[in-house]
Amino acid sequence: MHIRRLACCLLGVWFGVSFFMWFVATHNLESVDSLLEKPAPTAQEQINKLGHDAARSLVRYHSSELNRFYFQTWERIQIGLGILLLLVLFFGTLGDRGVLLLCLLMIAAVLVERFVLTPEMTELGRKIDFLGPDEPSAERTSFWMRHWAYSGVECVKLALGAILTGKLLMRHRRHSSHALQEVDMIDEADNGHVDR
Repeated sequence: MHIRRLACCLLGVWFGVSFFMWFVATHNLESVDSLLEKPAPTAQEQINKLGHDAARSLVRYHSSELNRFYFQTWERIQIGLGILLLLVLFFGTLGDRGVLLLCLLMIAAVLVERFVLTPEMTELGRKIDFLGPDEPSAERTSFWMRHWAYSGVECVKLALGAILTGKLLMRHRRHSSHALQEVDMIDEADNGHVDR
């Protein structure tokens, strides 16, 4: 029973940090324009020297590099977290194939992100970082295609995790109700042995 709780806790951490990463990545890029709209007076001097468009490109490049670093780091952590979860599930569920398969598919999704999509997005992202916002580019189109693919893989991974959590919780409920039935049977079997 404690193993299932540990597995659910690991899944909760996995979900929580994934949602937090989405928030951070979105906020980093959205904050560029709000920063440039109302900069501090000393920053305004530097923006004036560079020019608004050049300053925007530079700040956006910095935000993109931060996002790239955060996602690459989080993907590495997810691989370790996934392996730890797999071990917990293997020993805690006595090798339940359905549960193990769901965990393996989650790890596979992270591996696709880490070794296929993220390197391509990083390379393309660096090529388009200094393009104007309305400037057409084949690299920008390719970047957004991979970005949507990454988002799709992320949604599949989280859906698999939700199914896995559901299976663990249902198993816990069945185990708990079975244990309560055994206690009731023992209590009702023979009360004559009780000392009075």
